[in-house]
Amino acid sequence: MKILAIDTSNDCLGIALISEEKIIGEYITNIKKNHSVRVMPAIERLLSDCETQTSDLSKIVVAQGPGSYTGVRIGVTIAKTMAWSLEIPLVGVSSLAVLAAAPRYFTGYLCPLFDARRGLIYTGLYKYENGVLTNVLEDRNILASEWAKTLQSYHEPILFIGNDVPIHKDTFQVTLEEKAIFAQIPEQNPRPGELGMLGKNLPAVDVHSFTPNYLRLVEAEAKWLEKQERTND
Repeated sequence: MKILAIDTSNDCLGIALISEEKIIGEYITNIKKNHSVRVMPAIERLLSDCETQTSDLSKIVVAQGPGSYTGVRIGVTIAKTMAWSLEIPLVGVSSLAVLAAAPRYFTGYLCPLFDARRGLIYTGLYKYENGVLTNVLEDRNILASEWAKTLQSYHEPILFIGNDVPIHKDTFQVTLEEKAIFAQIPEQNPRPGELGMLGKNLPAVDVHSFTPNYLRLVEAEAKWLEKQERTND
């Protein structure tokens, strides 16, 4: 079994090839460049270096969002196209879960986040229970200040993970004080190998109806709906 994992949901571009026994190869960059022109060459290079043909693939796992509207859409579109053309299963995994998956050593709560601008973040609360990553509070789009208040009721330490954590670090430190722990730089990038492992045993979704999980309307859609509401008043 060989699984291809694709993550273009944020600035990090991640591609991985995994098997039942190991992560065969990973490609990760953390640069603000157009994923649409880089993702297919990255896939081709990784498969070539790992001496794997697309016909050898048995499943596609994609980071379904949240994150960059354009980035999520690119990854999901490519994953759907490959799964449909190769006639293999497709699985979607939360982009936040991918971030939360790596720090298995941490016994408290795991809080992955992506910045969503204007004080908002994409986030959720996770925890490893008996070796399994569990979603304690569902993924959401929320003000960082409100999220910090929500987390006050949890008594164990909380590890904040993600390249955008420094943007909101002060908010969490002020509200949560010593409960707020911050991941080290090597842990901030979501690893595509973790994405593949998370999706390895998940049931396949319907390729045609599978859609990104944006967690909120894009700005253009929100403005359009607001305009329609004013017109109908």
